Amino acid sequence: MSVEPRHTSSELPVGTETARSLISAAERIVVLTGAGISTDSGIPDFRGPNGVWTKNPAAEKASNLQNYLSDPDLRKVAWQNRLTTPAWTAEPNQGHAAIVEFERRGQLHAVVTQNIDGLHQKAGTDPDKVVEVHGTVWFTRCWDCADQRPMAQSLTRVRAGDVDPACLECGGILKSDTISFGQALVPEVIDRALQVSEECDVLLAVGSTLSVFPVANCVPRAKAANARVIIVNGEETRMDRFADHLLVGQIGAVLPALLA
Repeated sequence: MSVEPRHTSSELPVGTETARSLISAAERIVVLTGAGISTDSGIPDFRGPNGVWTKNPAAEKASNLQNYLSDPDLRKVAWQNRLTTPAWTAEPNQGHAAIVEFERRGQLHAVVTQNIDGLHQKAGTDPDKVVEVHGTVWFTRCWDCADQRPMAQSLTRVRAGDVDPACLECGGILKSDTISFGQALVPEVIDRALQVSEECDVLLAVGSTLSVFPVANCVPRAKAANARVIIVNGEETRMDRFADHLLVGQIGAVLPALLA
């Protein structure tokens, strides 16, 4: 593994050029993204100093499925928080744009994302190539009948005074179509994430500590299938030992440099 040292804000990590050569020769790139790729778009992470849950413990409580389903008052707070979710106004950044460029070059096999903000699609990545392992904030899902609708419809009802909007089909509890703590992942989605990781020749992990399973298993799965692994992050990850190149730096600078 080539472990690249930290750098000043005006520099790229040593080894970026070598990693760029791997990217240039790749035919099937899978990009695995975490919260770090979206912070430059104004979307905070969850547990960092300015994280959503750090600043708002009630939001963390609402992210637990059983709490959300059993506590109507907590759901009311959650709906008020959804009105101001940064994802509604966030714009893709240079990191997202770099991934779109991989696709334009015909190299992108898939994007496996832990993010729920939809910024990959907003940037122009083909939605069929995006595997959202933790779901999306852009839709609601009824817990009882599984009816899915655009989130905007429910937010309109909240603004009109419906503090805990129920499912229009069955009257059941509505939640964001995201995976909460205590909620099982969709088997078909995680299976696809692992499959595309085994099919790639380069796995590029970006902005994730790679500590959330089973999605973190994409890295060793790719490595076992003889893919080269490049990790780009602002700090160490749980999967650094699998990296052929570990580029510690600012994602918005490093990803475009890998295309240069």
